[in-house]
Amino acid sequence: MAKPEVLTDLDVAGTNRFVMKKLPEVTLAFWIMKIAATTLGETAGDLFAQTLKLGYFLTTVALFLIFVVTLVVQLRSRRYNPFFYWTVILSTSMAGTTMSDFMNRDASAKYLTGGATSLGWGPQGLGLGYPAGAAILISLLLAIFIVWKCTGLTFSIRDIVTFRAEALFWAAILVSNTLGTSMGDFLSDSSGLGYAGGALLVTGVLAVLVALMRVPAVPNVLLFWVAFVLTRPLGATAGDFLTKPLAKGGLDLGTAGSSAVLLAVLIGLMGHAHVQERKKAIPRDEVLTGVS
Repeated sequence: MAKPEVLTDLDVAGTNRFVMKKLPEVTLAFWIMKIAATTLGETAGDLFAQTLKLGYFLTTVALFLIFVVTLVVQLRSRRYNPFFYWTVILSTSMAGTTMSDFMNRDASAKYLTGGATSLGWGPQGLGLGYPAGAAILISLLLAIFIVWKCTGLTFSIRDIVTFRAEALFWAAILVSNTLGTSMGDFLSDSSGLGYAGGALLVTGVLAVLVALMRVPAVPNVLLFWVAFVLTRPLGATAGDFLTKPLAKGGLDLGTAGSSAVLLAVLIGLMGHAHVQERKKAIPRDEVLTGVS
């Protein structure tokens, strides 16, 4: 009997060498772009919510809608496109910033600047605090991974080639970026380490993860997801370090200026990644079409 043309998720997962991959290879360039995107997500989220005084509620709603639009574009794409992929990463970082702030903060004076008594229309925040907010987000992330495990689909980013696996991947990304923001804000604001100290701590933990890659007993997939979560607080503390006032230990570069520079850097990196993908496109198409 002839093999059906329409493959199920499990069929595709078992024959992924014939399927266009939708996600990038995990290289050093991948992590550099991830940190750049998450740092921009922190500064851009603060720009809309705090500098422009839209507030956490309105900004979260707007950025979540942007995330949905960019995600639809990514899911409908038939192959990996660096601009589509990293735009979704950026949108999850921006939405994660304000979602975390809305969960953890409230209308207390310590969260407002310039003598303001309110921040935008709607609720100022739920005021759960960083520990409670992180506990909720960790529980939600674990729930996503449990559902993912029950589907039997791979956790490895290089082998994700099905719609269901990619949808679960992006759900985990959104929650992990929100969790990472909470962790970064806790390290910067509540731990006593400050912005530089928090960034150094996260960098040290990431260095340990790199060393663990040489330990056969530790799965690389586990290390990837732990590193993915931890690069978000690194971006959060780096973003705060760039934008916060000198009196609070920052460089006081402002959210607008920092966001503009980081956006230019990220677009440049995406352009480079796009050029590299185009160089690979012809040989890949030849393999898929049988042309030699």
